[in-house]
Amino acid sequence: MAYTTINKSTDYFDTKLHNGNATAKTLAYDFEVDMFWTKMRNDAYPHNVYDSVRGADQQLRTNVSNSSRVAGNTVSFGNSSGVSLGTDSGNYGTNKTQTDGGSQATYVGWGWKAGGTGSSNTDGTITSTVSVNTTAGFSIVKYVGNTVAGATVGHGLGAVPSVIMIKQTTGSTNWTVYHKGLGSHAKYLYLDASNGETTDSGNFDNVPTSSTFLLGSNSGVNAASGSTYIAYCFAEKTGFSKFGKLISNGNDSGSFCYTGFAPKWVMLKPNVTDGWSNWYIFDTTRDHPQLNDMPLYANLTTQEGYYGGSPASNYAQIDLLSNGFKIRRDGNWGGGSSGRELIYMAFGQSIVGSNNVPATAR
Repeated sequence: MAYTTINKSTDYFDTKLHNGNATAKTLAYDFEVDMFWTKMRNDAYPHNVYDSVRGADQQLRTNVSNSSRVAGNTVSFGNSSGVSLGTDSGNYGTNKTQTDGGSQATYVGWGWKAGGTGSSNTDGTITSTVSVNTTAGFSIVKYVGNTVAGATVGHGLGAVPSVIMIKQTTGSTNWTVYHKGLGSHAKYLYLDASNGETTDSGNFDNVPTSSTFLLGSNSGVNAASGSTYIAYCFAEKTGFSKFGKLISNGNDSGSFCYTGFAPKWVMLKPNVTDGWSNWYIFDTTRDHPQLNDMPLYANLTTQEGYYGGSPASNYAQIDLLSNGFKIRRDGNWGGGSSGRELIYMAFGQSIVGSNNVPATAR
């Protein structure tokens, strides 16, 4: 069984739902949220990401390469009960009352706990501002590029990160994703695109260490001095988070991935370029735990369960189980035919806690 030092996963990560009402309110979590990723579920609106290091109303969108923008009266931090939502109900807001069709707007909010507004970190050749939670293996890192290949940036985790997502906040560059499942520091994916991996050491000069990640000189991660970046770094924690890859089998009874805990949030990316291989997000809060067939897509504005204007439930299905997850209808969505690689991120809760007492699975 998977033993963990995290006996209550909802102290560090959770999913919350709410109806938009253009009224200031607290979206309640069991912790002070430091990274907030939100999406309108029932209409084609952007994925919006905020964090406590960049501060209130500083919005990035995972589905586009655009720079950070100020979205006034949307999200602010420092709320010990969760995250504060503002009154903005515009097209890029987080609390719009109605969809374009006039229905009640419904939202999902994924929240992670780091360490507040952050502090200076001088572990790398570039000084960074780091907000970190070493228990949960998550840090938010802000730094300014210098174009020097081999430059290093401190991430504060005290463990080797398995996933690093980097976005230039002052320019329109793609979201660059390092993932250990790709097997090489020279391989990366774009969070805002459906493309498969690209091989180029110009983004990550070498594998990350327990204290720093190493940059190339590409503009997506290390442009001219004065260009600011934000990086979201994740290290695996037994019974709470797992990052890796699985291989498709092309069958309706698809591949099983053992995580050692009950996943409550999974993001999958088939590592191919075919027009269908999006970043699929599943969670147990929006849909029933098994046969979860209502994905959202990190690289698309599409409402949940839809792709290309029509329901996607006939091909994008996944079982979220007590010890991992299983792909369904593997040959009919991004996993494609047998032998294709899918990389994943999963968060959940261990079956057995550090005190040898069964933990709450979800």
